[in-house]
Amino acid sequence: MPLAPTPDAPSNITVLIGNNGAGKTSILRSLATSMSWLVSRLRTLKGSGSPIPEEVILNEASSGSVNVFVVNDFGRFSSDEADIESSCFNWTIAKVKKGKKGFHTSDLHEVGLLADAYKELLSSNKLASLPLIAFYPVERVVLDIPLKIKEKHTFLQLDGYDNSLNQGVDFRRFFEWFREREDAENESGISEEILNHLMDRFGRDPDFRETLQELNSTSRDSQLTAVRKAISSFMTGFNNLQVRRKPRLHMSIDKDGKTLNVLQLSQGEKSLMALVGDIARRLAMMNPSMDNPLEGDGVVLIDEVDMHLHPTWQRNIISKLASTFPNCQFIVTTHSPLVISECKDALVYSVESDGLVQVQSQYGQDANSVLLDVMNTHARNANVTKQISDILDLIYDGLISEARVKLADLSENIPSDNIELARLKLLLRKKELKSDKNI
Repeated sequence: MPLAPTPDAPSNITVLIGNNGAGKTSILRSLATSMSWLVSRLRTLKGSGSPIPEEVILNEASSGSVNVFVVNDFGRFSSDEADIESSCFNWTIAKVKKGKKGFHTSDLHEVGLLADAYKELLSSNKLASLPLIAFYPVERVVLDIPLKIKEKHTFLQLDGYDNSLNQGVDFRRFFEWFREREDAENESGISEEILNHLMDRFGRDPDFRETLQELNSTSRDSQLTAVRKAISSFMTGFNNLQVRRKPRLHMSIDKDGKTLNVLQLSQGEKSLMALVGDIARRLAMMNPSMDNPLEGDGVVLIDEVDMHLHPTWQRNIISKLASTFPNCQFIVTTHSPLVISECKDALVYSVESDGLVQVQSQYGQDANSVLLDVMNTHARNANVTKQISDILDLIYDGLISEARVKLADLSENIPSDNIELARLKLLLRKKELKSDKNI
């Protein structure tokens, strides 16, 4: 299964569609399982990643495996075949059912080589970056803000992998990380409250205002700035994410100029803020020396990327992922025709019972066309569609009385301003006039 970018799909976005139960999530979990072995070997020499659960192996099979092929350029990729070959890594994770003789075996040699290459890079350059590897399942939205930090965590570079493949959004750790960095930011600069007070009092003096803004910008934490930038980029009108301690400890954000507790946001707003904030936080931790950590590399898996999102955000989610995190490779699943129709240069697969079918670009198509042509779903209620079709047949066959009765029944069940209803009434009226003229 080639993943974008490919010659035909130059973006970093691969989209999986298909009916429930077709296997979209299984593909993401398989990738997460494979990549967990790279993460574990980055942490320790003989670290073990996640095993393949026995229950996901096909019932008629005695064993199963997942094989991945990775190209990693370490910032020096060229078209030279020798360079390309030295940047390629391939490994296999296998599982045999208990009491069975399997036909698959694990081969983890090259995942160890890739991990060693990163370790050598970090040893020679303490400011080197690590790739983000993260999986966000359907159960990813957990906004649990701890009032007391019972267990203190570290936030070193490798800690960016904590729970990245087995939990999704780790908002407790996000909150703890954000709070710790914001405290350090406030100690080295001007707090938001003092800044607002000074601006209100002396902001009329342009020289003072400019000096104050310059001092404030230089004291800003680069990692927090990256997170704030990512969230405001995705969510128009949202800014100034911060931790507040009164009347009690909470995280707030400004929405259209009004300050809200993040717990007051809608489910869709919380979902998007948590997802984007977590990706940005991990990139910031793994790229400590980059001016813009959002440009860090990585592989991000998102199940049901459209979940809880308003149609407007569904239309924008793919393009904003690509523009906000330009060097991350995204593999996502969706049930939304709006997501599919906005996928310019993306690679789209339909997961079928007998394998994968590449879907030609639907960029610019209307949602109804995508529903019919790609997702094999009626654009409207199937019963209403049949009624409309039956009435059309009656009109064209000249059965005016029967058509009139059917049309009256339909009018009782759908809105009076329905465009199809208006079209049927017009066609019926034309047929009646033509019939009267013939008489």
